[in-house]
Amino acid sequence: MNWQEIASERKRKQEELIPPEWRIPSPPDGLLDVTAIPRTCGLLTPRELEITDTIDINVTLSKLADGTWSSEGVTRAFLKRAIIAHQLTNCLTEIFIERALKRALELDEFLKKNGRTMGPLHGLPISLKDQFCMKGLETIMGYVSWVGQVSDHDAAIVEILYELGAVPFVRTNVPQTLMWGETYNTVFGRTTNPFNRKLTSGGSSGGEGALVALRGSPIGIGTDVGGSVRIPAGFTGIYSLRPCYGRLPYQGAANTLEGQEAITSAIGPLASDISALKTFTKAVLDAKPWNKDPLVLRKPWSDTEYALTEHGGKGARLCFAVMLDNGVVRPQPPVRRAMSMLVSALTEAGHKVIDWENKLHMELHTAYVGPVFVNKEDTPANTLLSILQEHIISADDGEGYRAVCSLTGEPLLRTMMPHAVVLDPHHPWDPHPTFLDEPFANTLRNPKKGAISAYELWQVHKKKVELRKQHLDHWERTKTRTGTGRPVDAILCPVAPFPAPPHGHNRNAFYTAIWNVLDYACAAFPVTKVDPSLDLPDPSPGSFYNQEDEAVFKL
Repeated sequence: MNWQEIASERKRKQEELIPPEWRIPSPPDGLLDVTAIPRTCGLLTPRELEITDTIDINVTLSKLADGTWSSEGVTRAFLKRAIIAHQLTNCLTEIFIERALKRALELDEFLKKNGRTMGPLHGLPISLKDQFCMKGLETIMGYVSWVGQVSDHDAAIVEILYELGAVPFVRTNVPQTLMWGETYNTVFGRTTNPFNRKLTSGGSSGGEGALVALRGSPIGIGTDVGGSVRIPAGFTGIYSLRPCYGRLPYQGAANTLEGQEAITSAIGPLASDISALKTFTKAVLDAKPWNKDPLVLRKPWSDTEYALTEHGGKGARLCFAVMLDNGVVRPQPPVRRAMSMLVSALTEAGHKVIDWENKLHMELHTAYVGPVFVNKEDTPANTLLSILQEHIISADDGEGYRAVCSLTGEPLLRTMMPHAVVLDPHHPWDPHPTFLDEPFANTLRNPKKGAISAYELWQVHKKKVELRKQHLDHWERTKTRTGTGRPVDAILCPVAPFPAPPHGHNRNAFYTAIWNVLDYACAAFPVTKVDPSLDLPDPSPGSFYNQEDEAVFKL
């Protein structure tokens, strides 16, 4: 079979896994917001709605622990709601209903027999991004070439979830190569945003974002190498956490750019409630994941650090630095309003807020995709920071991506625009017009050089270390402006310069990826929604930072 036939056959097999009695009518093309359908379609019973609408997973865990709710009942409820979500947004890859229900029944029997839970996540369904290998299941990760590759092992995080008593129950969609802020591949197709299907749910954990936003999962596990759990959270109105490198176990998971260790991907949870991020992270760390993954730091959960003891402790006055405009792409009106609301809330609570003085932003970002070929004297510090980031990620000039695609001849996707490669059944609308011929990030690379040598890459790594030190010093110097005797306690910035954009238009990660280069722990949280009556278009600034800044303004 050719690659198109392989992809079509695999998608057909996925659709056959949906029980006929769990199917719902397809929403009409004119219905863009599908968030009400899980509650109104009639498929979920009142108890199943109660279970899946319970936002606080600690309430769910408590009812599972005392037997009020059975794991089988909770798992079935979320399976049904996940499959509803999938029919609305195309968010799933692997569907394994019988396997999940069997696991749930085993947990119910364990509780009945032993009078205690198996672990702190006993009976809780958890969804997984399509990177986390599970024995006996394919891990396709958006590549036609990986169709049929059945895993012979469980990833370390899956092993730990089993030990903690959780129920892995579905896996979720990703973009081909993972290196996109949207979610589309030629095997499973495009994932759409449940609040407006003409908009993207983000990426690369976009399947998780759409699923969690529709309450099809109480908590999902994604990964983040440039914003991949934060962007979906920002675009779908949920919470996510991107810990530092080596905090949670990646061992045994599939990945892209394997062997690239200068800016590594990190596992992070996504959920509808912020308390879930703590519950999940603490449970995994209490399981001593360093015994399963040699790259995990031997650092247990710390209640002292969680209580912000080094930041004055409970009730202390904090100081936040706000980066509203990174000097690369100006944020649109809804984003500025959200940041203003955040600043107001903090100041009203008694905290201090100061402006973050951009430092090395572009230089760090460019390290992400390729070696620095700029005149440092003529390039602003913010531009230099992004240059470093761009060059690390593209050091092989895409050889790894092309090697995988060559196995079946599938095309290496160079755009997320609908219908650009094949007809897109999950986007029955005309694509939104584009105002950008080439993403600004691409211009930060040296297209004539191609892959760089090992020596050149070492120089980029050396520059990365230097820039991290410069940024640390810059942060420490804020002590003179905070009034607390400490440097700023955190930096607040947008996830993106816009709310969820039309498919094919999320082409940069300038607000997220630099924190990966610096390896700062990050979280994303919702503030508000777009309000057309408040978020009026800006007048033209007259001049723009670059072509992407202009395109975002016109978008």
